[in-house]
Amino acid sequence: MSSRLRDRTSCQPKLHNHHYQVTTKTAVAMPNHFTETLTCPLTELATNLSDSELRETAYEILVGACRSSGVKPLTFISHSDKNSGRAPALTSTASLQRSLSSTAASNVKKALGLKSARKRQVSGESDSERVKKAVTIGEMLRVQMRVSEQIDSRVRRALLRVAAAQLGKRIESIVLPVEMLQQLKPSDFPNQWEYEAWQRRNLKILEAGLLLHPLLPLDKTDTAAQQLRQIIHGALEKPLETGKNNKSMQALRSIALSLACRTFDGSVSETSHWADGFPLNLRIYQMLLEACFDVNDETSVIEEVDEVLELVKKTWVVLGMNQMLHDLCFLWILFNRYVVTGQVESDLLFAANNLLMEVEKDAKAMTDPDYSKIISSTLGTILGWAEKRLLAYHNYFHSDNTETMECVVSMAVLSAKIMVEDISHEYHRTRKEIDLALQDKKAPIVLHHEINSPLSIMEKLKSSKRSSKNQQNQFPFLSILAQGVSTLAFSEKAIFSPLLKRWHPLAAGVAVATLHSCYGNELKQFVSGIGDLTPDILQVLRAADKLEKDLVQIAVENSVDSEDGGKSIIREMPPYEAESVISNLVKSWITTRLDRLKEWVDRNLQQEVWDPQTNKENFAPSAVEVLRIVDEALEAFFLLPISMHAVLLPDLTTGIDRCILHYISKAKSGCGSQSTFVPSMPVLTRCSTRSKFVGVFKRKEKFQIAQGRKSQVGTTNSNGSLGISQLCCRINTLQHFRIELDVLAKRATSHVRNSESAHMDNIADGMGKAFELSTTACVEGIKQLCEITAYKIVFHDLSHVLWDGLYVGEVSSSRIEPFLQELEQYLEVISLTVHYRVRTRVITEVMKASFDGLLLVLLAGGPPRAFHLQDYEAIADDFKSLCDLFWSNGDGLPADLIQKFSTTVSAILPLFHTDTDSLIEQFQYMTLETYGGSAKSKLPLPPTTAQWNPTEPNTLLRVLCYRSDETAAKFLKKTYNLPKKL
Repeated sequence: MSSRLRDRTSCQPKLHNHHYQVTTKTAVAMPNHFTETLTCPLTELATNLSDSELRETAYEILVGACRSSGVKPLTFISHSDKNSGRAPALTSTASLQRSLSSTAASNVKKALGLKSARKRQVSGESDSERVKKAVTIGEMLRVQMRVSEQIDSRVRRALLRVAAAQLGKRIESIVLPVEMLQQLKPSDFPNQWEYEAWQRRNLKILEAGLLLHPLLPLDKTDTAAQQLRQIIHGALEKPLETGKNNKSMQALRSIALSLACRTFDGSVSETSHWADGFPLNLRIYQMLLEACFDVNDETSVIEEVDEVLELVKKTWVVLGMNQMLHDLCFLWILFNRYVVTGQVESDLLFAANNLLMEVEKDAKAMTDPDYSKIISSTLGTILGWAEKRLLAYHNYFHSDNTETMECVVSMAVLSAKIMVEDISHEYHRTRKEIDLALQDKKAPIVLHHEINSPLSIMEKLKSSKRSSKNQQNQFPFLSILAQGVSTLAFSEKAIFSPLLKRWHPLAAGVAVATLHSCYGNELKQFVSGIGDLTPDILQVLRAADKLEKDLVQIAVENSVDSEDGGKSIIREMPPYEAESVISNLVKSWITTRLDRLKEWVDRNLQQEVWDPQTNKENFAPSAVEVLRIVDEALEAFFLLPISMHAVLLPDLTTGIDRCILHYISKAKSGCGSQSTFVPSMPVLTRCSTRSKFVGVFKRKEKFQIAQGRKSQVGTTNSNGSLGISQLCCRINTLQHFRIELDVLAKRATSHVRNSESAHMDNIADGMGKAFELSTTACVEGIKQLCEITAYKIVFHDLSHVLWDGLYVGEVSSSRIEPFLQELEQYLEVISLTVHYRVRTRVITEVMKASFDGLLLVLLAGGPPRAFHLQDYEAIADDFKSLCDLFWSNGDGLPADLIQKFSTTVSAILPLFHTDTDSLIEQFQYMTLETYGGSAKSKLPLPPTTAQWNPTEPNTLLRVLCYRSDETAAKFLKKTYNLPKKL
């Protein structure tokens, strides 16, 4: 460490006067199944030193420190002397030679609150037998630290040699591992393997103490450290020759001494710092403190703890320890031993708590950052363990072990208080850094979290009440649970709250607020899983109301002396409002039904094939299923025994509206659009009288292609697109939804008017807007599907007789009759399939698409087409036949409707009867009118708008492009240099 605290004058810890000590009433320990292992808060060493290696090193330091401080020379007793039965003289000092039988009552135990005169019946060993086995403190320490007699003999032999070689030097002035390496030879060990293991252990200790965890930080450029590292690593691979004149050993000694004797100011130090660096010193010291526990009873502190600690403290000069570090380490040893031994010996916990009070005083005067790190880590572990128990204190404590609970609470509060108040400002860092997890855990508040969580006892109550597994009537369960929670609250008030009130003034209030919240959660969870409201549910709500009154009463009584009169606690207890619970229940029910409806919509759409022949109404079966579920949901809603139908109905109808809107969207998707089926316009060309033979050849070729195609009326096309019958089925389905939604809205309005809800007239009037989104989507969807159906028939299904056949080559030999014949078949399918309310719309859209198709053939039919003036009569006659097909002698569409949509074709057809010169003059005039003066020098090429009009320049230009005479061809060549037809 960078600085050491001044040692205290007294070796005995001066503990808190009102420490925790077991009274005549024996404290009940925690159940044994709470055994656990804690993570050591001391920083891990950067080398792999085992506990046994650290323990052996600790024993060497202990024996060496006792030798150095003794008044008599250290003597060595051979195995033969021991076996001969002569009185042992194993120790070097008066303290080590003290007889166990003369041990007085332990002052340390008394100060820590540990019971004395424990019965030692573990493994059937009596006190007299134990005294015979370990006659002196030194021998007892050897046994306590699990050191064999052979190792003890070797250690003492080595220390005698060291004393002879380093005459007059104290233990803190030498680097003990170096001296041991030089004094012991392979002949001192039973075998070579044991010698090499011993040598490796000492080298690793040197590496840890001088290189990895030195007291003074090493300079990266320090060559001595680099040389020592090389020597150690080399010796770890190949055993080091340790002869007195060996160069390697001499180098090791020289370098180790130079590193160990470094000081902050650069002066020469008489003290060797090889085992006092953090955390190596703490780990070694931990091994020494473990000797305070009886090897035959791991929960018992030995009666000779005073003498043991007196000897252990002699190692402080080597390990750089002081009273504050000792208190902290001993605190951890006691606490950890209590935890890992199953938490059965409450004495250890009480002792740890008393020592924690001493640590609190130490922390106030502490300025060393290394100490702050250690105490922060140690107390963090203790606090985490304590919080775990206090967060479920009903599981761990009861009326017979409240003393243990009080001790755990005390340790939690003290730990949090020290970490926040006494460490953070000494650690030279912000509170946020010191305590991200404990930022609000001062003494009263740390308990708030623990008091605020009796959830585990709630689980016990639930399991006990359900043990009968009576599933026939589950609803009263919450009524029974409410009684149990009420009993628990009064128990909390009588047993735990008086204890906890010492640290938290509103302990009972916080506890009942938590119970209130826990039961509320159970109530909400239970209600959310119920589909119908019944008298049983009302029974539960009444029991909940009574429980709430009991809990509020306890909270108010507990908060009489508080500043706000308990208002803060009451604010944490939102009331169990019956109407609110029922409303939330119905809303949850609505959500569940809507989710189910959405799943049904998706599932039925995935299976839907849109076959109109599945029922006589020619709409999709999926629509029947969806509407059936909607109808069932509305019917079930109005059967609920509640008085708030009118208020909650909009939630249901809005959700249904979204689900049906989703269905409509899916019904329209994947069907394409008008642009999907209309062919792209070819480039503009000019006719030539010499190209007629080529045109006839191409007409025959196209006719053969057309002959190879088959009618696809009512079928699905080979490319996977929908057939006309499937499109008609979709149209019928949307129309069916449109009708049924209107019926459902009227039925819901009727139910609302008959209910007892307030303001029912206003809500019923608003029901006229129910399913508004879906109704609008149906209308729009029907319009889109009608257009798609019409364009698919004309431009896709009949393209072989329209686009590929009509007027290809000679007009007289490629009239419209084949198109009309096949179109009539489609119209028959539509008449037989589509609902009568939308049938006229579909046929009208087909007529409009047919007119558009005819104009596209005449004005953008491509190179295979050319028209003469004499072709006008045939074209006009074909157009009349097309109109007659839709009029159908008065049985089809109305004549005025046909006339309305045929106006454009009727206006453009006369252009095909107009002579070429007049067309050219008209085109030039309209172009000049459109483009003004910029068109006088050169006529611009008018863009294609596809909005055909007899006075529109592009329309006139296209008539000229398909006029088969020389005048038109020359004009187009001269004006726009258009290419000839291929």
